Amino acid sequence: MAGTFEPKTPVNLDPPKDDPISVEELAKADGTEGQKAYVAIKGKVYDVSGNKAYRTGGSYHVFAGKDASRALAKTSTKAEDVKPEWEDLDDKEKQTLNDWNTFFSKRYNVVGIVQGATNLG
Repeated sequence: MAGTFEPKTPVNLDPPKDDPISVEELAKADGTEGQKAYVAIKGKVYDVSGNKAYRTGGSYHVFAGKDASRALAKTSTKAEDVKPEWEDLDDKEKQTLNDWNTFFSKRYNVVGIVQGATNLG
């Protein structure tokens, strides 16, 4: 299954950064009014600014400015599922989350780590 998560067109990514990003800084990167759009998965912050789906009105805007680990694991776009906690999920959901992490890592630059994140994994 190698290549399953490969982008259709090659993406040149910058080396991943591990700069601390505060929860407040992450929240500001919500894709509104010209702001950057960041999504965190397991505490790792991805810059998704180039994808209009994360902008206001986009189908994934609910994830912008947040750690969306739980929602991605549950394949949910419900606001109440957009939380960093994922450790209590079942194995299938954890695998789905890992798949999303792989998917994002092949398409978006890692710009940092959520400061104080307890959900790294």
